[in-house]
Amino acid sequence: MSIPFSADEVLQIAEQIERNGARFYRRASQGFTDARARDLLLDLAIIEDGHQKAFAAMRAELPPQERETTVPDPYGEAAWYLGGMAGGQLFDVTADPSERLTGKETVEEILRTAIGLEKDAIVFYLGIKDMVPEGPIKPRVDAIIKQEMGHVVFLSKELAALKG
Repeated sequence: MSIPFSADEVLQIAEQIERNGARFYRRASQGFTDARARDLLLDLAIIEDGHQKAFAAMRAELPPQERETTVPDPYGEAAWYLGGMAGGQLFDVTADPSERLTGKETVEEILRTAIGLEKDAIVFYLGIKDMVPEGPIKPRVDAIIKQEMGHVVFLSKELAALKG
């Protein structure tokens, strides 16, 4: 069985996740007059922009055959995973998380939501890591997973500092 997605399509989904994250952080930043909170959220948006650009660069480097071919999936697990992803059953990459914001959230609420979004991104990237072709893309996906994990740690520390 093969995944009905090419490496190009998988990377397009990854780009959308990053665009959603950047949009969330920018919109969340608008609800704060506190410069520290606002700057923190804007910095996170810039980082997500960088990830989106990295995935776009990976897509641009794909050879033509990897844009069209599917990835082997003898047990059908990857197909179910990506199918669930695309259909929104796991988490909906087409949904804009910033639309959930009312502007009345506390910094704590924003950080908790951001941690959840970062965790969702990690789960997705771990899932696609084995689906992308060998070569220059895998180490980049690994690096982005580590960055996203770093975001969870950073956001968790920020959350703890609010309580402390």
